[in-house]
Amino acid sequence: MSAPALTDPGRGRAGDGAGPSSAGPAARPHALEWLSRRLASAPRPLGRVLVVTATVFILASLLTFALGALSDANPAAAVLGDLATPADIARMEAQFGLDRPLYVQYVTWLGSALSGDLGVSWFTSVPVADSIAQALPVDLSIAGLALLLAVVMGGSAGIAAALHSGGRIDRAVTLVCSVLSTLPPFLIGIVLIVVFAVQFGALPTGGYEPLNAGAGQWLRYAILPAFALSLDAAASIARQLRTSLVGALRENYVIGAEMRGFSARRVLFGHVLRNAAGPALTVLGMSVPVILGGAVVTEKIFNLPGIAQLSLQAAERHDIPVVQGTLLVTVAVVLVANIAVNAGLAALNPAARRNSGGGTRTASAEGGGA
Repeated sequence: MSAPALTDPGRGRAGDGAGPSSAGPAARPHALEWLSRRLASAPRPLGRVLVVTATVFILASLLTFALGALSDANPAAAVLGDLATPADIARMEAQFGLDRPLYVQYVTWLGSALSGDLGVSWFTSVPVADSIAQALPVDLSIAGLALLLAVVMGGSAGIAAALHSGGRIDRAVTLVCSVLSTLPPFLIGIVLIVVFAVQFGALPTGGYEPLNAGAGQWLRYAILPAFALSLDAAASIARQLRTSLVGALRENYVIGAEMRGFSARRVLFGHVLRNAAGPALTVLGMSVPVILGGAVVTEKIFNLPGIAQLSLQAAERHDIPVVQGTLLVTVAVVLVANIAVNAGLAALNPAARRNSGGGTRTASAEGGGA
């Protein structure tokens, strides 16, 4: 039943003009026409998310560029040293492109960034994209494990608290979540190092091993920083999921399903949890920037060679291209996570997706909707 929302009722597939037979100058108009039709027929909430995401990315890129453009860093003087003449500095500024107007620098930088070229370091001449490609997998693997731990711990605690609403388990979960939400990740990280690395010697105090070195070896180094970053997100997920489930368990369809003989497990995981997981999924998406932000201190504590340390070291020596590149990539990761969360929310609520989709039938239905 989703096919009408993905096709244009007034055109057949042969009229898309985006197939392999399109070539030459006419291919671009046909491709743009095909893309515009697909965007117009996409679910409207997803379309709004894409528009907002593109707008936020442009604004974030503008602010990121402005941080470097408005700083007092002089790369030419820093690279050439105190003995550089004004002519040498002018020549170096021309090489860096700093002698052009700011709007030209921004457009050039953004266009190159969108093509994967983030420039080169002013001090090491290493491409920024290469440095980020080495550091970003560290953050993505740690953040991914932290989100997984948050979902498992927070989801389990939230379900247990909702099923025992008002009981001891509910009060215990609420108390633990309240305490965890007040503890910063760096303090939790220090406690974990003292307990598991220093006192018991079960895990290393810091460092990192990539996944290609073995999943077990990677997990030994990643578990402590990931656990430290996951606790606050787990507490938020548990509280939000508990609140949503308590309300959903009182709905009429739950009582009807129980009267029809469905097992409690089937009702919970087949219907109630899917309807109540939306707010918790939103909290999970909001946790991504928090986890990435907490990685700045966590990477320092656990000596992780991640993108946060790369950005911090670049900021200390005023290496503007590296700072701009790391900030832009971090923004892109957060925006991609936001798109994924909205896609997950649409998957959890198919009725809203059908009502907001394109096509002739849904378009007529939207006339009386909100």
